[in-house]
Amino acid sequence: MGEREVERRLCRRFKIPGATISYRKEGLFSSKTGTDEEFCPVLDLSRGGVRFLTQKPLKFKSRVFLQLSIPGERVPLDLRGRVRWSTFNAGKSYKYQAGVQINPYGLEKGQNVPQTLTKIVALETKFVEPETPAAPPKAGEFGV
Repeated sequence: MGEREVERRLCRRFKIPGATISYRKEGLFSSKTGTDEEFCPVLDLSRGGVRFLTQKPLKFKSRVFLQLSIPGERVPLDLRGRVRWSTFNAGKSYKYQAGVQINPYGLEKGQNVPQTLTKIVALETKFVEPETPAAPPKAGEFGV
């Protein structure tokens, strides 16, 4: 994202060094066990979504089950979401990047359990990079 672009996301993105995603596409005839791809590097994460590298393209709007593995954590976080975008990653060891919007948190079918949100908030607190303060206005300028 360029410096002049406006950030439209409501949740702050952060990086977790060494974090990986294993995923499984969900559908009528999909397996309830196993994964379609494992150990995909996570580029960034937020309360509302995750961006990661993959060897396979993911279909727009497809439902996915994700397992987020974090170094030092014993159990991966289980997440459900929908693919919002998938793009070719030219000249890189992983052929594609994908963005998945995480389903809402709650107790209804298809939602992510609230404890997962609590864990993501804790990770955000631990890994979010502090914002650099804006430079004060120069003499004779007005700050808006």
